[in-house]
Amino acid sequence: MNLTQVPFGTTSDGIGVDLFTLTNDHGVQVQLTNYGGTITSFLAPDARGELGEINLGFDRLEDYLTRSPYFGCIVGRFGNRIAKARFQLHGKEYRLAQNDGEHHLHGGVKGFDKVVWQAQPFQNDAGVGVRLDYLSPDGEEGYPGNLSVTVTYTLTPQDELRIDYRATTDQATILNLTNHAYFNLAGHGTILDHVLQIFADHFTPIDATLIPTGEIRSVAGTPLDFRQPTRIGERIDQDDEQLRYGGGYDHNWVINGPAGTLRPAAVLTEPTSGRRLEVHTTQPGMQFYSGNMMPDSLPGRGGQVYTKRSGLCLETQHFPDSPNHPNFPSTVLEPGQVYQETTVFKVGTTA
Repeated sequence: MNLTQVPFGTTSDGIGVDLFTLTNDHGVQVQLTNYGGTITSFLAPDARGELGEINLGFDRLEDYLTRSPYFGCIVGRFGNRIAKARFQLHGKEYRLAQNDGEHHLHGGVKGFDKVVWQAQPFQNDAGVGVRLDYLSPDGEEGYPGNLSVTVTYTLTPQDELRIDYRATTDQATILNLTNHAYFNLAGHGTILDHVLQIFADHFTPIDATLIPTGEIRSVAGTPLDFRQPTRIGERIDQDDEQLRYGGGYDHNWVINGPAGTLRPAAVLTEPTSGRRLEVHTTQPGMQFYSGNMMPDSLPGRGGQVYTKRSGLCLETQHFPDSPNHPNFPSTVLEPGQVYQETTVFKVGTTA
């Protein structure tokens, strides 16, 4: 196991940012920066044992500062959408930034993806990693409470990238943390030939503005049924209301099994490379986003140009707009409570 730390540049207000490289004995390598807790690179072996990039990203900090579509970052305080950018908590209404039409998205104008976290690299029996800490002050982006957040990335000897989230608050608030990595197991091209399995019998339908209706609907008989391994491109262009609303897949699945326990959420494979990605999580849901709104031409790492559906996201989470749907799992965090969630991305091959 190996860990290195080098300067990665400075933000527009002069704060220095570092780049951390985590490597295990199999050559699996994860690079991340404490700007936004962003995973900038993820190298994994293919079926022939050759290492290749499976994560969309940029070479320079400047690109993350100016034009990133949430590549690889931590999103918060509230990942995903909140309808009309408002919610009620203990009888009081809170108003947030409307940064997605009339709605609130991924924590607002300056969410957790756009702040510099305090970083502490470590190496122990579990692997090599970086602990990131951030204190989000009361009122930041309209959210109540001083929120103390810790996100720990660990690369294990078992080829797992483990992400542990922990947070406490001094007054009632809402919280929904996730990572927004874009994966492409082939390293290039679209993700339409990837094969995906999601361990979910239900999903939360959306309206035309991508806000959940509040219904929890069976996937049976819909293009959102990924209970068996299915090629992503097989049904993505079907004439289906939910696919029309999302421009493809941009939905939350209700992961089978009890939330709070680490259990399988998804398996992604890619036939030409033979790469395999397993997702396990304690979270109740997972957003599968098929990159429908990516720019037509986005210069990326190493001279690559990313286009629509060049990458996909598997964002483990609580359900979107949870504060406005009492039937959804609660995202309220009270003083004295500890928010704790874990997600594990395990790389391997199909052979």
